[in-house]
Amino acid sequence: MVFSVFSHQGLIKIRGDRCWRELTCMDYHYETQPVPNPIAYFMHRSPWWFHRFETLVNHFIELVVPFFLLLGRRMCVVHGLLQVLFQVLLIISGNLSFLNWLTMVPSIACFDDVSLGFLFSSRVKERVVQMQSKEAAREQLPRGCYIRKVVNVSFGLLIAYLSIPVVLNLLNSRQVMNTSFNPLRIVNTYGAFGSITKERTEVVLQGTSSLDPNDPAAVWEEFDFKCKPGDLKRRPCFISPYHYRLDWLMWFAAFQTYEQNEWIIHLAGKLLAQEEEALSLMATNPFAGRAPPRWIRGEHFKYKFSQPGGKHASEGKWWIRKRIGPYFPPVNLKGLKKFYEDRNWLYPVRD
Repeated sequence: MVFSVFSHQGLIKIRGDRCWRELTCMDYHYETQPVPNPIAYFMHRSPWWFHRFETLVNHFIELVVPFFLLLGRRMCVVHGLLQVLFQVLLIISGNLSFLNWLTMVPSIACFDDVSLGFLFSSRVKERVVQMQSKEAAREQLPRGCYIRKVVNVSFGLLIAYLSIPVVLNLLNSRQVMNTSFNPLRIVNTYGAFGSITKERTEVVLQGTSSLDPNDPAAVWEEFDFKCKPGDLKRRPCFISPYHYRLDWLMWFAAFQTYEQNEWIIHLAGKLLAQEEEALSLMATNPFAGRAPPRWIRGEHFKYKFSQPGGKHASEGKWWIRKRIGPYFPPVNLKGLKKFYEDRNWLYPVRD
């Protein structure tokens, strides 16, 4: 199971994007990952050779190290240490929510009592030895021990049987990723960052109190999310292992269209109505204490990290951006009524 977890992680990369094979993915990852943190800002500017080294280390950890599990106790412990260290480095360099923390869990199985003995006092270890000696001295094992052995063996055989299509898929050149192989979802294939986006685009939601959204004099004010890039001068945040689901969804929406992400229009309607539940997911509300916005639109921008020590950084900007164009046109609450009704969504009403 542990072997399969990390092997799939590596194979989805090798088979998913040529930049993993060309060792160039880390040139982009820190800047284009879902929610960068301040460490990523500086890691992005590492020398090209360091990014190549990082990619090689990734391949070694995810494609070579899993085989250590088959090489005896000591190499199994080495596997656990390397995997935990690797996940800690990923946690430090990005806000990948609980993903890395959960990935460390299977590696705990790599450490036996001897390798973890340093965590306990000599007194505790002596008591354990005494208990084990007493158990070994007994001629007959309790009935419960036999039942537990039968359950463990049965469960192991079940997992082995269910894993047959997973292993065959693992060895297949046309490997299918992020797929479950049984209705109970006990075994599946999963891999993150099989492909890397080369440019970062963001959807920025803007509202205005103007009667005419097409008026050149209309003042558009931005809603900021809690962690994703928006305000150019806001420092990237640390949130791991916490997860801002909406911020992640906005990352996905930015390289798709609003037709593929109708929920973003749903969100716009709730912001037009200034619903408290929706506003609680935002970092700023430019219309707080004022009349709600009459119109909301989505603008599409290309974002890049500013150069540390450069002109923009000296102005306090962590990001620089360039407008791509509209993401979705201005919408108002009245105009969204039929859109909501067609989808059986609860129509938002202003307080």
